[in-house]
Amino acid sequence: MISLYSAATPNGYKASIALEEMGLEYKLHAFDLGANTQKEEWFLGINPNGRIPAIVDHDNSDFAVFESGAILLYLAEKTGELIPHEAKARSVAQQWLMFQMGGVGPMQGQAHVFFRYFPEKIPSVIERYQNETRRLYSVLNRRLSESPYLAGDAFSIADIANWTWVRSYEWAGVSLEGLDHLKRWLDAIAERPAVKRGLLQPVRSEQREKVVKAGQSMLQR
Repeated sequence: MISLYSAATPNGYKASIALEEMGLEYKLHAFDLGANTQKEEWFLGINPNGRIPAIVDHDNSDFAVFESGAILLYLAEKTGELIPHEAKARSVAQQWLMFQMGGVGPMQGQAHVFFRYFPEKIPSVIERYQNETRRLYSVLNRRLSESPYLAGDAFSIADIANWTWVRSYEWAGVSLEGLDHLKRWLDAIAERPAVKRGLLQPVRSEQREKVVKAGQSMLQR
């Protein structure tokens, strides 16, 4: 059994989708980010950074893992699933995972903040993050013109990590026009049964209004 501490965010969905894809038994503890539960002392013992997602693997001496990319890697290592076994192919999957962690996530995250939440509308800042997000999308599109998935022929944790962010392109105000390979990939992953189930853990509609109303407080999460 794995305890999943999460919320309806791109990073949160990485963990729930991976757990569903791997068929692992888990219990969801859904957080209301506006209530700052993730900053409470008990949770800081699981994730010192006070953010979601985090997991506790009760089958491994209650081992806690935080950071969404680290969770994906841990679960892949635990099950041997969604990551290639051959060394070079494995590295390719890890590279595209880190591409999301270091690029798509931070840049699109800032696009979300300044386009949707920030109290002042600063066009130059919004444009800067939207343009960089679009550039990163074009990198993904080029890769996906070469192979069905980011790590090659098989769906992997690299796809989960990037997909959970790219699927919210409209929320960031970024267009997918001309990125046909990226669109094909988005649509294909959206049809996976385990992905559909993962997106219900928790249901986004239950969180959206709270996130929007949180406004400036979201800048600290």
